[in-house]
Amino acid sequence: MGIGQLLGFTGATVVLVGMPGPNNLYISLRSLTQGRRAGVVSALAIETGTLVYIVVAALGLATLVKASPTLFTAITLTGALYLAFLGVKMLKTPTTEPHGGVPPAPLGRIFRDGIVVNLLNPKAALFFLAFLPQFTTRDAGPDQLRTEMLLLGAGALLIGLSLDLCYAVGADAIGRRVRSARTTSAWRNRLVAAVYLVLATAAVLTV
Repeated sequence: MGIGQLLGFTGATVVLVGMPGPNNLYISLRSLTQGRRAGVVSALAIETGTLVYIVVAALGLATLVKASPTLFTAITLTGALYLAFLGVKMLKTPTTEPHGGVPPAPLGRIFRDGIVVNLLNPKAALFFLAFLPQFTTRDAGPDQLRTEMLLLGAGALLIGLSLDLCYAVGADAIGRRVRSARTTSAWRNRLVAAVYLVLATAAVLTV
């Protein structure tokens, strides 16, 4: 890859990955409601999902998923139902905790949910199905194509992680004021629930 193509890839990746979407929304939500640590765990979870996409794309399995609408639909609907369940569950969470605080979600669950959010993100799927292949060598053999996809994916992962961490830190700075309020427990529960339900709806609309 020449310097011009490398700069083009980096610039386009920054724009595509940095644009607000389900991943950024989830990371910001966790930082706003639970602090920087939860936001960083969310960012790591999102990029773990990206790692899955990298391996799938490099092995050519992405073509199989793309060619099978039924399989893609089943995966998407299953994940959307899971996110909707989390949203409804959050709405039912009691808001009478001491000091009006939202009970923190376990970091393990935050990590798991972040992976699901990324794997259901249509922008992420399109990125690996349509964007990355444009920067591979034309007429490359299977082994070379696999290597190039892995390298491009690794570059995209590093850029994505850097941007995700910026979202986590920035949202935490804003969230400190929100979390310091004693009477916002119900509001924060509704905010978390709304984000989960929006993510579930967005996933269904992509089917």
